[in-house]
Amino acid sequence: MIRKVILYFLLIISLLIFLYSSYHIICWCIDNQKTKEQIEEVQKYIKDDSKNISTPEIDFQSLYKQNTEVKGWIKVPNTNIDYPFVQHQDNTFYLTHSFNKKYNNAGWIFLDYRNDIDFLNTNTIIYGHGRVDGTMFGSLKNILNEDILNNQKNFNIYLYLPNKTYTFEIFSAYHVKTTNDYLKTEFTDEKEYEKFLTLIKSRSKYKFSIDVNSHDKILTLSTCYNDREKMVVHAKLIT
Repeated sequence: MIRKVILYFLLIISLLIFLYSSYHIICWCIDNQKTKEQIEEVQKYIKDDSKNISTPEIDFQSLYKQNTEVKGWIKVPNTNIDYPFVQHQDNTFYLTHSFNKKYNNAGWIFLDYRNDIDFLNTNTIIYGHGRVDGTMFGSLKNILNEDILNNQKNFNIYLYLPNKTYTFEIFSAYHVKTTNDYLKTEFTDEKEYEKFLTLIKSRSKYKFSIDVNSHDKILTLSTCYNDREKMVVHAKLIT
């Protein structure tokens, strides 16, 4: 009798685990499909000339009509990162909302609420989920691929704004145990900033040749590498 009760209990537990897992898989698939549809929608508003990557035509007015929190467009060559980015009053909203502001666990690409994209902070930070299908910042880890690292032309990151374009060059890329020590936007003095730069350069999985110092402004891209680590890329403003 006891044996049957135990077997029945284990069966119920297994069924609950199966239902729970199935529910999350279904939700992920739904979010994934909605995200792909949203990406296809926003891609209509950029005319990207691969021969002149620094000056694509972007219809920001149409993007604003869909989301007034649009701040610009980010492009990272050799990845799938080619999206408008947004900014909310906190750093949590777009973790669970898509570009259209509808609930979606895939989230969207967003600028740290402390940053001012028109008058760059010392460290400008952009976040996105590391989706396993490669959407959002899911392909950011591609930067550490050997075939990409062999060509310095692959190290640029572009932020397109309605009235200007920022070009950054990567000087550090790594995955690290989850921490927030690289998420400071401003520093009390040059000494503190130099210490910060030394820290993030020392973590890089590849020795980039570009020099960076306390007079430079930088861009930080942050996403999940796995359940315990973050994938982080730092780049220096060059134009």
